[in-house]
Amino acid sequence: MKLYKYMVFHTFFLLPLLLTGCGKYVPYISSPNTESTGISQQASSGTEVSPAPQSTEATAETEPEKTPDSGAAGQTESPLSQDLYETRARELLSSMTLEEKVGQMFFVRLRKDSAIEDIKTYHLGGFILFGDDFKDETKDSIKELIKSYQSTSSIPLLIGADEEGGTVCRVSKHTAFRSEPFQSPQDLYKQGGMDAIRTDTREKAALLLGLGINVNLAPVCDVSSDPNDFIYRRSFGQEAGATADYVKTVIEEMKKERIGSTLKHFPGYGSNGDTHTGSATDTRNYDQFVRSDFLPFQTGIQAGADSVLVSHNIVTSIDEQSPASLSPAVHDILREALDFQGVIMTDDLSMEAIKDHTSDADAAVLAITAGNDLLVATDFDTQIPAVLNSVNNGILTEERINASVVRVLVWKLKLGIL
Repeated sequence: MKLYKYMVFHTFFLLPLLLTGCGKYVPYISSPNTESTGISQQASSGTEVSPAPQSTEATAETEPEKTPDSGAAGQTESPLSQDLYETRARELLSSMTLEEKVGQMFFVRLRKDSAIEDIKTYHLGGFILFGDDFKDETKDSIKELIKSYQSTSSIPLLIGADEEGGTVCRVSKHTAFRSEPFQSPQDLYKQGGMDAIRTDTREKAALLLGLGINVNLAPVCDVSSDPNDFIYRRSFGQEAGATADYVKTVIEEMKKERIGSTLKHFPGYGSNGDTHTGSATDTRNYDQFVRSDFLPFQTGIQAGADSVLVSHNIVTSIDEQSPASLSPAVHDILREALDFQGVIMTDDLSMEAIKDHTSDADAAVLAITAGNDLLVATDFDTQIPAVLNSVNNGILTEERINASVVRVLVWKLKLGIL
């Protein structure tokens, strides 16, 4: 597929629609799962979400209240433009091969030595750059590197990095990109309140976009006020209401700057250990999530967040067996109860918490079955063939793949990279 197809489509199909103002927004597709776990929600942030499920099985209860005007302040997106994004995404989808579709569902760790060939072979949705990728590089060299990837890919790539501030600074930890690393949200807030958070968010966006990075995998929405928690130093360090205010502020600024955002780590990390190194089981009551952990995510979604990243914690009050990233019940809550219609992605499927649970190949198939649209992957050369085989063998349907690819393409359209 060549980019001139997109230009032709935009000129001869989308322009008349824009001029006539036709169409009414209808969400393209909800969760691929047939069951739902319902929790009613209030329109304003910081309010309770209830009731909790009584078992790990999904239950159908009150529909969440939908608030059409609950987007971020300054957000220019309209129902009409959303409809046009989805219309164009479906048009693009109609000319894609199965291999191209599956590739779009993979947001993979960059392998510099083979990146160009990886794009050609796997039709990847995007690359995530880590700290080592910026080592011994300059602003100009990274720009040129990313340009080479984009010029190779027939469908423009998501280019992501974790620039949270504090302990996780993939780019600014290197003096070639910033004189000092971005500070943690906790330190910024202590120094200058939400104004400092806004300024910091804008500066991060300018730096990343200037390099060609169009997604910052932030903000961290986890509620933690205990310094002993693994996630504490990456969190806002306050209770749910204050964390929700922080998340809303960050998402509003990111949308103004038109850089992709990611709420993480759903359904809330709590005091769990590091899933990079092994399994973590969260035994808290569901009510704890409803009254606290969900609130920053709920507020971020209402503010217009682009994506939500799901953790690998096993949350026993929702699903006693599967990590959240592989759990249909967790995804049902996100889609049906919190009314999130954007891109859901996994945490990296190469982390030990997943390897303790299943194989590399099966993890990708289970992640799609659960409801993920994007798979953050290091072992994508194993996982992409596994997904293709599952479609060809009837384990996954192409319709299921299509639903996720439309969401990914819509995200790219909204970011202006497609």
